[in-house]
Amino acid sequence: QVQLVESGGGLVQPGGSLRLSCAASGRLFEFYPTGWYRQGPGKQRELVATITSGGTTTYADSVKGRFTISRDNVKNTVYLQMNSLKPEDTAVYFCNVHLPSAPTTVFHSWGQGTQVTVSS
Repeated sequence: QVQLVESGGGLVQPGGSLRLSCAASGRLFEFYPTGWYRQGPGKQRELVATITSGGTTTYADSVKGRFTISRDNVKNTVYLQMNSLKPEDTAVYFCNVHLPSAPTTVFHSWGQGTQVTVSS
């Protein structure tokens, strides 16, 4: 049974930083890309960043230069370092394993995610 557990969210002021963690179990994590997604109030879930098993990264235009995705294959964990946070980054953040070049095709049910709130 694969499990994905997101953590690290919280309340932060604009311009602040947070680091999210996605702890994964299961063999799929070792071989497929893992993405961070977010769903803001009244919005659809969107892909924020993704990283392949080999470490190749892709970012949404809205977070380029501010967010960094990384993975630790020993710890089976994917991280999302978020800097220069803006109020529009406020959302519930989720992680999931997805098909290569198809980030909307995920392998697992969505978890509860972790809430990120950017506000003064």
